[in-house]
Amino acid sequence: MYVSARSDYALRAMLAVAAASTGGDGGPAGSEPPTAPVPAGGSGTSPGSRSGPAGESVPAGGSVPAGGTGGELVKAAALAESQGIPLSFLQGILLDLRRAGLLHSHRGTEGGYALTRPAGEISVGDVLRAVGGSLTTVRGLPAEDAGYHGVATGLRDVWLAVHGAIAVVVDRTTLADLLVRRERSAIG
Repeated sequence: MYVSARSDYALRAMLAVAAASTGGDGGPAGSEPPTAPVPAGGSGTSPGSRSGPAGESVPAGGSVPAGGTGGELVKAAALAESQGIPLSFLQGILLDLRRAGLLHSHRGTEGGYALTRPAGEISVGDVLRAVGGSLTTVRGLPAEDAGYHGVATGLRDVWLAVHGAIAVVVDRTTLADLLVRRERSAIG
């Protein structure tokens, strides 16, 4: 398995967003407090307030859990700075993660990114597949598409076994698992 810079950056970005969503101290510096998007037309909220989850009014500057995760929205620029990722490169990664249903994006001055599900429900494998496709490739194709003949016929079985072993590790490891490991290493 080859872990590209894109995959590494995606995992680092998701971990930083997850840390912010769990109230951990690993979120990017300068990230904004959590907010909810303001619906068009205000939908009956008074000036100085906005609509929160389930339609309740939330005072301006109030806190609304982002994406149901209960944490902060993280701005792309703050994320890029904190993780040392070029912003233009990160924006493409964030778009892929949003398209894969792993991140919500909220526009506006108080906008940013939040997880769509709790960190314990997003695996490393989910993130890797979102930005890189298949976990393992043979000559640029998914391992299951590798075809051999003659004396090399058994190689396909090897690549499928490698793919399966990698999938077991990355699909069982969640963002929450990695955040817990970080906390344990900070304590120990």
